[in-house]
Order: sequence, then C-alpha cells, then structure tokens
Amino acid sequence: MRTADVVVIGAGQAGLSAAYHLQRRGFVPAATGPRRRSGPDGPAAGTYIVLDAEAGPGGAWRHRWKSLLMATVNGISDLPGRPQPAVDPAEASSSFLTRYFGGYEHDLGLAIERPVKVQSVRREDGHPDGRLNIRTSRGQWSARAVINATGTWTRPFWPIYPGQASFRGRQLHVADYASAEEFRGRHVIVVGGGISAVGLLDEISLVTSTTWFTRREPVWRDAPFDRQAGHDAVALVEQRVRQGLPPQSVVSATGLIWTPALRAAAARGVLDRHPMFTAIEPDGVRMADGSFLAAGVILWATGFRAELEHLAPLHLRGPGGGIAMDGTRVAAEPRVHLVGYGPSSSTIGANRAGRSAVAGVVTLLAGSYVTDA
Repeated sequence: MRTADVVVIGAGQAGLSAAYHLQRRGFVPAATGPRRRSGPDGPAAGTYIVLDAEAGPGGAWRHRWKSLLMATVNGISDLPGRPQPAVDPAEASSSFLTRYFGGYEHDLGLAIERPVKVQSVRREDGHPDGRLNIRTSRGQWSARAVINATGTWTRPFWPIYPGQASFRGRQLHVADYASAEEFRGRHVIVVGGGISAVGLLDEISLVTSTTWFTRREPVWRDAPFDRQAGHDAVALVEQRVRQGLPPQSVVSATGLIWTPALRAAAARGVLDRHPMFTAIEPDGVRMADGSFLAAGVILWATGFRAELEHLAPLHLRGPGGGIAMDGTRVAAEPRVHLVGYGPSSSTIGANRAGRSAVAGVVTLLAGSYVTDA
C-alpha cells in the first residue's frame, strides 16, 4: 500500500491541469514525502500522484484519427502555465498534442505513473474524513482525496437497433476510425448528430458515397463560437449535473458550427440528413419510410459516456441516473472531484475544472488534515 494526500486519475487535459494546480499549491510527488521540499509558492502542502492508463502522454488524443488535423480540430485551450508552441495547421492533432502534453509533463516535472489502470476506488472505512483505497493494475494507493479525470474516450456509446447482429458489412464506432480510404467503393452510413459525424461525413464522402442519419434534426450555428458562447454552453451542462441528471455534451448546447468545408459538403448534398432507420438488415437498413438502403459500412458517431466504472463502489449515482455535482465536487462525497465530466468534458472547461477541483481539495484537507507518513 502506497500513500498520497491526493490521487489524480488520468493525465489528459483536465488531469494535467489538476496536477499543475496541485504543484502550484505546494504539493509534491508522493515519493518525495510531505514537507521535504518546497513548491513554487511555499512549503509543501502535501503529496500527490497522477495515475494514467495510457502508455505515454497525450490522453485520448493519442488515439485520434490521423486525418484530424490541427487546422480542422476544435479549438484546443492552452494547458495552464504553458502556451502551445507554434502550430502547423497541416499536422495531425494526435501527434501535435501528444508532443505538447509530453513536453508539458517533462518541463514541469509532474508526478505521473503509467501505464496504471485504476480498477476501483472505495472507502477504507465509514468515517466521512477517512481515506480512500485506490486499487490499480500496479498495486494499491491510500489517499485523502481523489480527482478523477478519466474522460470518455474509453467508453464509446453503441446504440442497439433491431437486426444489428445480422449485418454482413462492417460496423465501427468513431473510436475505431482510421481513414476514409478503407471504405472506398462501399456505401457508408454515418449515424450521429455531432461534430465528429459531420466531419467524417465530409471526409468519407470525398472517396465514396454516404448517407447521414440522426435521431433529431441538427441545430446549425452561423454565429462565431466566441468566449461568451462557450461560457453559456458550459453553464447549460453544469445546470444538469447540479440536478443529478446525466450530463449532455457541451456540443449539444452549442449546436453545429458552419465551416467553409461543411458548407462545401452541404452544397454536394452530403449533409442531407435522414431520420433514423427502423431496423438493420444483413445488407443495409430499413428506412423510416419503409424503403431499403443498401450499405456496406455503418459508422456509429454516437458519442461517448463518462469512464466512471472504477468509482462504482462509492455508489455516487443518484435517482436521476447521474451524479449530483457541486462544481467539480461530488455533492454526496466531498473527497471525490470529477474533472472532464459534464461541463468540463470539453476543452472549454477542462482547465478551469482542474483549478476548481484543487481549490476544493485544499479546503477539504485544511479542515481535517493529516499528511501521508
């Protein structure tokens, strides 16, 4: 059993933000021990460790398809304290952001262990100020607080439709997408109403035929997505999680934003949306009007769910199906903060969430503080 005052789970953008703010508050790597060093702003306040399941830096960006370039990816906020280096718009976002995150970790000397898969988090006893046990693929940790930043990439959402198992073509989720070239010569059905869906529709339609299906009519946005629009979108999602409802994506609040590439795709008829099919058959789908559409590929761009299974022993979910939140703090369990969840699940809110979570943890530890020995 190893001990730390704070364990951060995940080293994507939100996790790195939390680690940065812990360091700024005077926390030092768990292996260093309490009060044996000084942080940038004074004596060590406690110890921390970041546990990351990935083999290297970059979080989910390590797995994005190579055609998602920095010119086309949604705006990526700078990590706190270190602006992004010069960006080549033609570089793949996976390579640029992996390099940026890796350099950030190295330059700041953040305490990150990987690859470490967290299997469960549970209370060590019934005391509300007691410690939490974190069981991992590389042993156990005992902590006073946990900042969970596991994101969503590892939990792609697959809807279930009648006849799905009978389809003789290929079905894949965007999490498994690599290149449009693999679909050349096959009709591709794209399901989903988000940014990934329309971006991949545009890309795939340049090499083969496509059809687009969504459950509801997409909402398009003509106005630029400025800082105020981002703030308003995050506020809408935050309102849901305060009520204990499952969070919707920030994109559901912002709508789809017209870009020159998407306007060109619309002019080609690529963005002619169809209501969801009623069933999947061996060689295609049954349309809502009863007609049949032959297809060789179904690409599910249906989003992701929060990766929180390791927190199940804490029984955090409420009657509404979600986890009631007070900012980043779980309302029913003040020792646990969720960043990269709900309003902070996009780059709009991830950095702010890391700072907020650390402020909450510092307050918690100050109220009943015992450092790891």
